[in-house]
Amino acid sequence: MASKKASNKRQRGNQKSCSNVFSMFEQSQIQEFKEAFGCIDQDRDGVIKKQDLKETYAQLGKLNVTDEELEEMLNEGKGPINFTVFLTLFGEKLNGTDPEDTILSAFKPFDPNGTGFVNKDEFKRLLMNQADKFTAEEVEQAFALAPIDPIGNIDYKQLCYIITHGDEKEES
Repeated sequence: MASKKASNKRQRGNQKSCSNVFSMFEQSQIQEFKEAFGCIDQDRDGVIKKQDLKETYAQLGKLNVTDEELEEMLNEGKGPINFTVFLTLFGEKLNGTDPEDTILSAFKPFDPNGTGFVNKDEFKRLLMNQADKFTAEEVEQAFALAPIDPIGNIDYKQLCYIITHGDEKEES
């Protein structure tokens, strides 16, 4: 009985994370991904396997793809690649979400003492005046998710977690 509960809990957890991936795209984009998935899933069994990839590459004229390359591609899915996993893989690549440690490293120059916080006003100034200059509206949108303490400091470690894993409050 306990294993059935654990299994149900895992399934709900997977459903929760799966629903996030669908919210990353517009309906028209999801339809395009479905079409692409259908083209790659050569045997139409709902799962992309090594033979599906091999046949897809052959159709595209690339006949010298090694089994190791195909295995490496399949291993990115960390399990069978059904449509949801396929969408998740592309979502991560297309939305350009960097790994959490990469995002944390980007904040380090603004936090020389390693406190885990950056001043909201100073960070806003930098976002609006450096490199790809943000508009005031874009800054406010970015700060809407940011955990900011009462004295105006952004908890960038928590923000990085939200960026890479989603906002718990948003999912409830």
